[in-house]
Amino acid sequence: MKQEITALQEEAKKEIELVSSLGQLDELRIKYMGKKGKLTDLSKGMKNLSAEERPEIGQLINDAKNEILEAFSSKNSILVKEQKEKKLKEEVIDISLPSRALSLGTEHPITETMNFMKDIFIKMGFDVADGPEIEYVKYNFDALNIPDSHPSRDLTDTFYMNPEVVLRTQTSPVQIRYMLEHKPPFRMICPGKVYRPDYDVSHTPMFHQMEGLVIGSNISFADLKGILTQFVKEVFGDTRVRFRPHFFPFTEPSAEMDVECNICHGEGCRVCKGSGWLEIMGCGMVDPEVLKAGGYNPEEVSGFAFGMGIERIAMLRLGIDDLRSFFENDIRFLKQF
Repeated sequence: MKQEITALQEEAKKEIELVSSLGQLDELRIKYMGKKGKLTDLSKGMKNLSAEERPEIGQLINDAKNEILEAFSSKNSILVKEQKEKKLKEEVIDISLPSRALSLGTEHPITETMNFMKDIFIKMGFDVADGPEIEYVKYNFDALNIPDSHPSRDLTDTFYMNPEVVLRTQTSPVQIRYMLEHKPPFRMICPGKVYRPDYDVSHTPMFHQMEGLVIGSNISFADLKGILTQFVKEVFGDTRVRFRPHFFPFTEPSAEMDVECNICHGEGCRVCKGSGWLEIMGCGMVDPEVLKAGGYNPEEVSGFAFGMGIERIAMLRLGIDDLRSFFENDIRFLKQF
C-alpha cells in the first residue's frame, strides 16, 4: 500500500504540472481529491489493515494529501497570474473616449423651500432656533395651554415614547424653550421635523413645520398682519390674502391665513375646492398663559405666533399635488427641481 500511495502522489504531481487552464485544474482536483477521487478510494482501503499498520499508512496518506494540495495551490497561483497577464495584453483601454456624464445631486425641494423661507424671515430680523425632536409632554402640550382633554394628545394623533415623552407634534416647544432662555424683545423662527400618525395624499408621519414668535412691548395684531402679509408677498408675489377667525389653545385671538389660489386665481377650482382660497398657516396673539409658562409677565409684554407646513408651501410654489412625492425618493421627480 505504501507503493500505491507513492505512485499516486507522483502521478498527481505530474498531471498537475501539465495542466494549462483553471478549468482543467478543477477537474483534476475532483479526480484526486473529490468524494470518489483516487486518494479517497485509497484511504478507504485502510479498513483492511491491521491495527499496527494503520497509524503509519494513515500518516503517509495524510502527507500525500498535503503535498498534492500544495501542488494544486502552487499551480493555481501560476495559472491565475498567467490569466491576468494575458487579459492585460489582450484588453486595451481607449483613454481618448469621453467619460460617462456624472449625475450630480441637487437640493431637495423641501430643503430649498425651507432655506427660501428662512432667508425671508432673517431679512426681517428673525433669529433661527432649533430644539429636540424627542420632547417632553410639558413643553409639547402643557406649556402651550393645551388641556388634557384636547384630541391632539390622543394616541391617534401623537407618537408617545412614554407617558412623559413624545415625538414632537409641532415645533412650538422650541418657542417655549427659547422664551425660557431669552428676554424680550425678540423675533424668532424654528423650522424642523415634526411627527404625527397620518399617511395619505396630504399627510405623512414625518413632515416639516416652520413656526415663528415675536415678543415685545405693545405688539399687536396689526404687527402680525403686516409681517405675515409681507412674507406671503415674498413667497407668492403680489397676491391677495385674508385672515379668518379660528381657535388655537396657545393664541387668543387666533386666525387662519389664506392666500388666493394660484391655480384658478380666485375663480374656484378642484385644488381650492371651489373657494378660490388656500389656507397656508395658523396664527394669533400669544395667550397670556403661554407667556407665563415662558417666564414673562402678560401685563408687561405681548406677542404673536404663527406656524405653517413647509411641505404645504412647497406644494403651492412648485405645483405638486401629492405630499408623498417628497418622500418617495423617485429620481425622476427630484430631477425636476
